[in-house]
Amino acid sequence: MMVDINPWSSEVSTDYARIIEQFGLEPIALSQIPNPSLHHRRGIIFAHRELGNILQAQSRGDAFGVMTGLMPSGQMHLGHKMVIDQVRWFQEQGADVTIAVADLEANATRGYSLSECRKIALEEYIANYVAMGLDPERTNIYFQSMRPIVQRMGFTLGKRTNLSEFEAIYGFKGDTNLAHVQAPLVQAGDILHPQLEEYGGLRPIVVPVGVDQDPHLRLCRGLAGKTNWFNVNDRKNGGLRITVSVMDENQNIIASDKSTTKAIFMQIVDVLKNIGYSDIMADAKHGIVDIPAATPSDRYPIRMSLLKLERSMGGPGLLQPSSTYHRFAVGMTGGKMSSSMPETTIFLNEDLKKMEKKFKRSFSGGQSTIEEHRRLGGNPDIDVAFQYLNFFFEEDDAALEEVRRGYIAGDILSGQLKQITINKATAWLSELGELRDQNAHLIDQFLATDSC
Repeated sequence: MMVDINPWSSEVSTDYARIIEQFGLEPIALSQIPNPSLHHRRGIIFAHRELGNILQAQSRGDAFGVMTGLMPSGQMHLGHKMVIDQVRWFQEQGADVTIAVADLEANATRGYSLSECRKIALEEYIANYVAMGLDPERTNIYFQSMRPIVQRMGFTLGKRTNLSEFEAIYGFKGDTNLAHVQAPLVQAGDILHPQLEEYGGLRPIVVPVGVDQDPHLRLCRGLAGKTNWFNVNDRKNGGLRITVSVMDENQNIIASDKSTTKAIFMQIVDVLKNIGYSDIMADAKHGIVDIPAATPSDRYPIRMSLLKLERSMGGPGLLQPSSTYHRFAVGMTGGKMSSSMPETTIFLNEDLKKMEKKFKRSFSGGQSTIEEHRRLGGNPDIDVAFQYLNFFFEEDDAALEEVRRGYIAGDILSGQLKQITINKATAWLSELGELRDQNAHLIDQFLATDSC
């Protein structure tokens, strides 16, 4: 059975193993993650696309970035916290942070004016980002409507796709609103433009998302790949092979005549020699350069060097973005968490009494009577209170495991588990509120110069 993933659907598959297989994701290897966060340790971040580029950049001391966005159309809830926690983790590992305020998308699809979007973004979202510990010196928040390059890139990239591809990726039909068609292209501009020289330069960028957003990443990676003049792939007999893509934009540069083509291949060979390769077999006639001794880990430095060469020749030189994927936190009622259904989530500015009531009414994994619970124990895998400890409120793995074992054994009752979570949530929300007030004066420091 095929899994359908739609970024705008209220129904989301949680068959993560099937999603990995169907969409070609790579499972997270915890042993390769430096200073793993609780989301890594607990398998909440479960898959990725080319995270190795980020890890290699970090280990080499190269620049790298993390990109995320916000839709200024409602209140922030705990699901948003999970993304910001991941962004902060990447920043702690050395990444610069770019955050897009999708005010154009909110205007087109949600009906908010641009002034309303700005007010919501500043007062609701960015205020919480500041409170949750992002570093203003390495964080740039911009508004789509105030950064025209994003729209221009979306328009330019749109030449490399068509409605058939959009139908395959998103399931669009003839009655699809054209704003929905345009929005993914603008989002591709959001994700790729931080690589431009004026926004930080060529470097790997990672986008942490829920798996429902993978269609956007597939589209964006495909579009970036279609712009590349030089491609690096596995060689059948081992090693790596570089091929040259001739397209309208570069045929006068790299394929005008035999001497020009030969000169281009000599430049590729020189680039490879400069980064330490000697066993290079160039075949300009067939348009390939082989590096038999290269390993998969060599792909990243080779690609970066070739993208720099491409840029020196006038090409865009865009690296496909990396991405990580996290599991969904269950909603308070046992279904999906959504800001449009207040009963399903905890908002970051939630009144503590309301928060307590939501937890007391939340879906439980306990038995129907105390006697049965003592005898049979509870199921933490479906219990909302335990899952919120797991995802959001209990940093200590040993303490979490103690609660889990106690609940399974029936030593901890459902009401007791809920109270444990309420206490943790109260402390966290209270501290967040205090930090919002204390750091409100820092908000302008997080805004990019074109969005102040």
